[in-house]
Amino acid sequence: MASVVDIFFFVTVTRQVPYLLFIFSLVCAQNTIVFRPSHVITSGTSVSAFLLGNTSGVSLYVRTVSPSNTTGSINPPSCVAEPTGWVLLREQLGKTAVRVQLRLNQSLRLCTENDTSTDCCPKPLCLLQTLQMSACVDGSPKASLLIQAKVHARLLPANAASDNKTVIPNQVYQPLGPCPCDLTSRLCDVRCCCDEDCSNEELKLFATSCLPGPFGGQISPVPDYQCSAQSSENSPDWFPFLCVSSPPENNPFLGHFYQGDTIASKLGPSFQRHMLTAPVPVEGYIQGSPIFMLNDQYFTIPQKVTGRCVNNAPVAFLENFIVECVTLLQSCPHGNPLHTLATDLSIKVKDGQGGEVMVDVVDEVASDLSPFIFRGDGASPGEMLVCENVTLALDYKFYWKGNGITEIIVTRTIGTITLNGSAQVTSRYSTVFLNGEFLAEMNSGNPGYQMERLVIAGIMLDATENSTNLIQRTSINLWKSVGDGLCFTAEKKPVLFGENSTSGCLFPVTRHHLTQCDLLREAVSSLQEDLISASFVAKNGNPDLLTMTDWLNISFVSLNSNSSMKDTPGTCYSIPSHLHIKVWTLITSVVGGAPQREIQALQVSYSASSWGVACGGGSFSSCGDSAETQMFPITSSVTFIDIPINTGPSKTRFHINFTEYDCSRNDVCWPELAFPFTKYYTGEPYSQSLAKGMILVFFFITASILGTPWRQIRQVWRSAAL
Repeated sequence: MASVVDIFFFVTVTRQVPYLLFIFSLVCAQNTIVFRPSHVITSGTSVSAFLLGNTSGVSLYVRTVSPSNTTGSINPPSCVAEPTGWVLLREQLGKTAVRVQLRLNQSLRLCTENDTSTDCCPKPLCLLQTLQMSACVDGSPKASLLIQAKVHARLLPANAASDNKTVIPNQVYQPLGPCPCDLTSRLCDVRCCCDEDCSNEELKLFATSCLPGPFGGQISPVPDYQCSAQSSENSPDWFPFLCVSSPPENNPFLGHFYQGDTIASKLGPSFQRHMLTAPVPVEGYIQGSPIFMLNDQYFTIPQKVTGRCVNNAPVAFLENFIVECVTLLQSCPHGNPLHTLATDLSIKVKDGQGGEVMVDVVDEVASDLSPFIFRGDGASPGEMLVCENVTLALDYKFYWKGNGITEIIVTRTIGTITLNGSAQVTSRYSTVFLNGEFLAEMNSGNPGYQMERLVIAGIMLDATENSTNLIQRTSINLWKSVGDGLCFTAEKKPVLFGENSTSGCLFPVTRHHLTQCDLLREAVSSLQEDLISASFVAKNGNPDLLTMTDWLNISFVSLNSNSSMKDTPGTCYSIPSHLHIKVWTLITSVVGGAPQREIQALQVSYSASSWGVACGGGSFSSCGDSAETQMFPITSSVTFIDIPINTGPSKTRFHINFTEYDCSRNDVCWPELAFPFTKYYTGEPYSQSLAKGMILVFFFITASILGTPWRQIRQVWRSAAL
């Protein structure tokens, strides 16, 4: 957890570089020194800050402080060092900037019973203290930094948790089947001497007739060339001089199987009902964890699970949702969820900090029932029923801070329904988590994108808008057809990182529309442009709304309108019916073994098609009817393209055509003729390989001098001299 906090804090500091530069210029103008930030809250073992200004001759001191019992204030900064258990490190970034860092010099291991060691945590809350760092010049404090540290102990399981995986050993060193003749579980197989189920008495019955070879458990028979395989009958006299002496683990039978690996077991299909485990309450809520009531049961709200509405679905912490459930009413409802009482909703919930929170109920009466009721065309001649106080909507607001819940407010919308036969009731259920008055926005990774998480887009805010951010978060959408599949009733689904998708809807067009091709093209373009209202996309999964370096411009490729095809009556060309999104991603780093992916570019392009009325069959009456409607598809798609990390230089024509000197494609490698004399040869010490090489050179020169070619050269030389 500490490493995650360090990475999070480092990323946060780097995003505030423009802000720090502004403060830095202001400080230099006033010739003072300041800490930025001036107050830090940490839950890890490391914390960093910047000291800006004239840092020459500045000394840093750290001490532990506590607020006064009477006034609640903290003592002024002091230039006296005190032991705190933290190690102070400083790094000079320039003449007027210093990066200071505190590291906890203590183990986060939880103390065991009768543990006398002082380097451990006696309680799960290992450290809770306030530190004050003072920057002093000539014994006088000039700036101070307040640090609040709340560090928990690392709770490790006593035994390694089983992940239900089968570990296959590496067959290079260990055989996969040590006893192949062991065919019956928990029973002794006759003549199988390696069967561990056989007792000593049973082994005595067939000890002299064990199954031979690998099937009988002799996986590693002694090879004939081993010195231990010498026999007095068949071994020649010179065998002891040429036999091989090696340990039995070095066996030629090993390594003939597949390499060892770890295989996770997969559950097969089953018709048995899945048994849910009992809920286990937690001390503090984290994102995605279920919320509990005081009786240690899940706090539930009607939700959609696998496309169906479930009345008792647990609510997850910091997970916003809004669902609509359709119920066919033929009589007045009695019971949840369409008939709820204020006393049923006003329950006590665990706040995640050891306390409780009461759900406050606010009632609203729906004056317009049209968004909730659909009666159909016909009416039943039966008795008319009046259903009062029908619950039409439950909207929850969860106010949270840290890992706990501070307040819960539910707005119950009720109404009176008159039934004359049957009616469809569409009830709404939603939860929103608010930090103060701000909506909780979920990131898509830290720092890189995680697979199947939302691709974060942004819209530049105007300077006149009352906002502290530069960019407003939004999403990039695709079509999601529902109901009749028409584009006017279709919904939008956000683009998820790493998930290629194609979707679309139907656009009704009449022959009259095909006579106004310009208006038709504008209508289709307007529908496609509504999918992407953003102009920026976040590079990583947790972008800073104040830092423009975390965002990329979206590239829009406009459709070429200069088409050689001219519109004709009944046919329109260059209709932007397909929108395609290309996203280029790159693995930039690895954190904790997980690759961190970033978006390098995003391009939006359009594909054109021609629309025309098709007259089928032998009747041409549909072509003459201007109100005849035909459906044309409007589609959208997204494709994620991975950029290779190291592509390497491209091969030249010489390397492609002439492979004689390519060592990776030939058995004889002439460029490595002198390989034993290079530093890459590690088979023996360099001094030995050099000495052996010099001896070979000496023999070569001697052979050349004493050989036939050299003698013939000397004879020619002598004859020429005479």
